[in-house]
Amino acid sequence: RAFVFSGPHAMLDPDQTTMYRAILAALCLSLTLHAASPTGKIERIQVHGKSLERNLEGDPADREVFVYLPPSYAANKTQRYPVVYLLHGYGRVAEEWVSFIGLPASMDNGIAKGATKEMILVIPDANTKYGGSMYSNSPTTGDWETYITQDLRLYIESHYRTLATRDSRGLAGHSMGGYGVWRIAMKHPELYASIYSLSPCCLMNSPQPPAPNAKAAAPPGVRSCCSAAARPPPVWPAFSTP
Repeated sequence: RAFVFSGPHAMLDPDQTTMYRAILAALCLSLTLHAASPTGKIERIQVHGKSLERNLEGDPADREVFVYLPPSYAANKTQRYPVVYLLHGYGRVAEEWVSFIGLPASMDNGIAKGATKEMILVIPDANTKYGGSMYSNSPTTGDWETYITQDLRLYIESHYRTLATRDSRGLAGHSMGGYGVWRIAMKHPELYASIYSLSPCCLMNSPQPPAPNAKAAAPPGVRSCCSAAARPPPVWPAFSTP
């Protein structure tokens, strides 16, 4: 059936009026449900690192940490969640990286579309006086390896409802953080079941393999024992990620 607008007002018969009221009511209900749908939240906390105390740079041992909690976290008080630790790159601070990767909206959208499951994300700020910790053990910046694997992990597991098992714990990072992922995961395979390293830095001194039969360059005063060709093959394949 069709109706015609004549002048500034449309003349609807009773059946059409009922139909459009029903459509309007359904639209309003849809918008209300959409507006009320739960979303994740970001908590900004500080986590002390005993392993970072007395570092030579004088960086604070109380580190800023951003924690993403999934949409159902507040309502489901007994549910526990897998957790992924995200390590940012050199020269960044955690607050900048949270914004750069679009949290919390990026996770909320993925969960709403069924592309990812609900989980907790933990992003520590590893920026230091000279730009980054490399997530390594150093008297200069502090023992960041222990901070990530012990201080931070134990704090999160005691303050949030995580599934505190290897199978429900992941580690991911970019650039300096990607390097930290490989370093920490290889040294602590008992802690992480899943890892992801995006454009990791610093895995090779040179992406170019030595020329066949090339003599190894030895530091002054150190005698070279063998040619490059006689050395055992490298552990890592000869490739470099830009």
